[in-house]
Amino acid sequence: MSAHAPPAPRTNARELALAVVRDVFGPELRGAQAAFDVRARRSGLDARDRAFAAELAYGAIKARRLLDWYLKPYLEGRERTLPAVIFEILRLGVYQIRFMSGVEDHAAVFETVNLALRHGHKGTAGLVNAVLRRFIADAPALPDPSDFERESDYLGTAHSLPSWIVASWSEQFDGARDAVLAGVNAPPQRALRVNTLRAEVAGVTSVLEERGATVRVSPFAPESLIVEGEAIADDPGERWLLQSESACMPVDVLDPKPGEEVLDLCSGRGHKSAQIAARMRGEGSLVCVESDARKARELGATLARAGVTNAAVVEGDARDAAADVRADAVLLDAPCSSLGVLGRHPEARWRKSPADSERLAGLQSALLRAAAARTKPGGRLVYSVCTTDPREGALVIEEFLEGEPAFRRSPFPARYAEFSTASGDIRVPPGIAGRDGFFVALLAREP
Repeated sequence: MSAHAPPAPRTNARELALAVVRDVFGPELRGAQAAFDVRARRSGLDARDRAFAAELAYGAIKARRLLDWYLKPYLEGRERTLPAVIFEILRLGVYQIRFMSGVEDHAAVFETVNLALRHGHKGTAGLVNAVLRRFIADAPALPDPSDFERESDYLGTAHSLPSWIVASWSEQFDGARDAVLAGVNAPPQRALRVNTLRAEVAGVTSVLEERGATVRVSPFAPESLIVEGEAIADDPGERWLLQSESACMPVDVLDPKPGEEVLDLCSGRGHKSAQIAARMRGEGSLVCVESDARKARELGATLARAGVTNAAVVEGDARDAAADVRADAVLLDAPCSSLGVLGRHPEARWRKSPADSERLAGLQSALLRAAAARTKPGGRLVYSVCTTDPREGALVIEEFLEGEPAFRRSPFPARYAEFSTASGDIRVPPGIAGRDGFFVALLAREP
């Protein structure tokens, strides 16, 4: 072998997918994206094989409930004693056969059986071979409502979601429910936010179009670009940053202006903080509060890279940190159940609990009261969460307004009309048009 020859891959695409799935559902409960990134870097695989592994791993993680439903009649109770790794291999095999159109059935069986042989023995490999061949021969139909006692169980199986999430979205979205359920399993919208401290929207659009992308400006946040036809990443020159269209809406609604005093509570790693600062054009002051020390450091670094010169970072609990600040505009992007971004995180649907929203609502209410105390008379306050559960959205706002007569809902720009609720808030359904689910309320304090 030549001294300059590339090293042989240490794994193959299906081994990589299996490793990621085991990481996600193993004792450490790793995130799918984090597990994939680490495993892929070590794999020695080329871009094509990495893409295959990602499609297989992420798809099988999302489709886990449906895959188990397909496999149940073929295992006849043996799933309780089957080694966990063999069960995962079966799921990967069925996913390839049923959902990956570019994979021939014989190739899926051959490669999956070899995977079972490497991680088990001849007996388990024989079982995998028999199950997959029977599955191909039977070509089982999709789940049918008649197979289930409850509609939420049918839809939860068909769309591979927990039944309680299906029931919640059915109640919230009624006629749009089916579009929401299908949407969270479709590829999410690809979007970025132009850093207008470093570049102009038209200039970034031109750069991306020269690379072969189709680009359109969001009809909501003017610094948000929707990108199709080309993979995108953060720009090394900080001209843009990946950020979903929905995630840009709260700052757009807040409408921070040059010269104002602005407060960003629960700033996280600083994506919305940088968006606020760009709107302010370096004029006025921005205070960003973050309780997690590591995120606070990342927040400061994010702002520095973006060219922000008028922001201060305060590390502390947003309920009492920066207590002396009085701002013209306050953003509270509160911690939440994140049910609106399930489509971006394959494992997230299996790690949520119906009790999450109830548990978080108390914290959200406390944070909202703290944000209100820091809002100047005549100022405005935006409350946002990346979930549409009413316990974390509309009900939090209603309870707040009952106890704070100095605040009232303020009208939104007309461009948000399609997302307007009966109460006058914004609710962006998850999945539809690839968007993330968000709730946004705009409140005004009396002068």
